[in-house]
Amino acid sequence: MANQFTINLGFYMLMPYLAQYLSGNLGMAAWTVGLILGVRNFSQQGMFFFGGTLADRFGYKPVIITGLMLRTVGFAVLGLVDSLPALLAASAATGLAGALFNPAVRAYVAHDARERRVEAFALFNVFYQAGILLGPLAGVALTGVSFRLTCLVAAGVFTVLSIVQIRALPARTPSHGAGSGVGAGARAGAGDGADSSVTSVLAQWRTVVSNRPFLLFSLAMIGSYALSFQVYLALPLEVRRVAGDERVGTIGVGLLFAASGLATIAGQTRLTAWCKQHWGSGRSLVAGLTALGSAFVPLLAATAVPAPPDGPARWALAVGPPLLSALLIALGTMLAYPFEMDTIVALAENRYVATHYGLYNTICGIGITLGNLLTGAALDAAHSAGTPALPWLALAATGGGCALAVFGLHRTGRLTPTAPGQPDRSDGTDRPDEPDKPGKQPAAKGG
Repeated sequence: MANQFTINLGFYMLMPYLAQYLSGNLGMAAWTVGLILGVRNFSQQGMFFFGGTLADRFGYKPVIITGLMLRTVGFAVLGLVDSLPALLAASAATGLAGALFNPAVRAYVAHDARERRVEAFALFNVFYQAGILLGPLAGVALTGVSFRLTCLVAAGVFTVLSIVQIRALPARTPSHGAGSGVGAGARAGAGDGADSSVTSVLAQWRTVVSNRPFLLFSLAMIGSYALSFQVYLALPLEVRRVAGDERVGTIGVGLLFAASGLATIAGQTRLTAWCKQHWGSGRSLVAGLTALGSAFVPLLAATAVPAPPDGPARWALAVGPPLLSALLIALGTMLAYPFEMDTIVALAENRYVATHYGLYNTICGIGITLGNLLTGAALDAAHSAGTPALPWLALAATGGGCALAVFGLHRTGRLTPTAPGQPDRSDGTDRPDEPDKPGKQPAAKGG
């Protein structure tokens, strides 16, 4: 938990201000700034699968530590160099670092939480959002002095975190064998020559990519990440467009992030406890995706209201609907996230959990990239054609489609592993309804 909070604190202390530094202080062209930022995103999203693979083979702690140290170097270099090749290398290093520690951290949480994974991931999201909330505030103060200082402080944060994790984080051995529980001891990959072979890696990947229920769940959830990311893209753009005032736009965007983070910190654990008791995993996931889709209804409704020429009424129209949308996105994420993370472990049947998380992150990263491209194109086309409601309709429909897809997987039993001796329902055959038990250890297949 402290690991993830500090990772986000250091990351969001620096990254929101990197583009302005590159274009302003270093005078780089917009395409160059986009290239540097794109390299970071590509190196992280594209390498999640490999980062998860390494975590399952060599243990979670070594890969977490390696990622933290690599990000330390990357952030320090960002503040000390000004040549394009060096900046590209540093940006790639920071992305690769995230690809290493992100799947490993989540697999570690699942490993230690055992039957309390849902509660653990609810608390994990609180620490995650707290880092996002406090990081930019620290970054504003530091960047006001010097962006180089921001980079060096962020690197120092990761240095301290690396030392603390080396000294205090217990080592954990991933579970690889069929039928092994999350908490069960498994052989160390480094001690088995066959397990360290290329053939073993290919077998590991084949196990993950042939997990049909897991892949179906990943595809069903892909749109939800595109929707939740609109807090960073479509909502800020809409605030600034309607406000028509840079100062009001900046304040409004700040309110979006503050409200979203505070809502999660205040309500996540209590909401998850209620959902686990009354709804269970499947219904909570569907409710979360439905909330994500409905988050764009306030913006859709606002398009029917004539914009006041200026003054407080226009500012209220600029900030009010996006703020409500941001809160609904936070609600959808709070409802779905703990059960989503738990479902991945259940579908993995505790085999190569970090690799499953890695592939899942890569798939959802593709969804974010495509979602941003399509949303940006839809916003431009809508304003050009005079149909401002179009993007919000498309986003709301995406949320509804994701909710229906997950509901179908839940109803046909594809989100519940088949226990030994029971018929395999992965062909879509309905099984008798039974209450969800997200905290129960999933039964693993034999053989």
